[in-house]
Amino acid sequence: MFIQTESTPNPNSLKFILDDYQLCESPIEFNKSQENTHSVLADELFKIQGVENILFNKNCISVNKNEYTWDQLKASILHVISDHINSGLPAVERKDNYSDEFDSIQFDNEDLKVVNMINRILSSKIRPAVMQDGGDVNFIKYKDGIAFLSLKGSCAGCPSATVTLKNGIENMLKHHIPELKKVEQVI
Repeated sequence: MFIQTESTPNPNSLKFILDDYQLCESPIEFNKSQENTHSVLADELFKIQGVENILFNKNCISVNKNEYTWDQLKASILHVISDHINSGLPAVERKDNYSDEFDSIQFDNEDLKVVNMINRILSSKIRPAVMQDGGDVNFIKYKDGIAFLSLKGSCAGCPSATVTLKNGIENMLKHHIPELKKVEQVI
């Protein structure tokens, strides 16, 4: 198994790209403080001192670190990923805990049309671009013309996250959806 690493715009995040191996259907984020990850791979990665946050996405893993350097962490992370892939175990044991993303968006029924448009643009244009950098965007809530989004993976804590959110995501959504007034980040 060949595992390629790729830097992201966030200096505290690194992408591990798995050649010919699919981790999951849609992005799943894990946090070190999370009690039940339902993932042996995530649990093993969190045993590495310095690993704080993990995002599984189809064929890559974005790892966010704390003050440790990538030179201190990279070899251990590669070893854990390689061992897990060779074990034949799935990356995520229980997919039933992850509900349909649209069902989790909070909005008033009269805003259904706008919410559908936002969700469609996020899914087709924005999320694929953000995922290229090892991140993800979750649509949390729509209220009073404001879309509340959560940045995940490499985007969480990235120095350019505000620019991505305001200049990239907000501008694109406002261009296509006149009802949208602004985009706010939920942490």
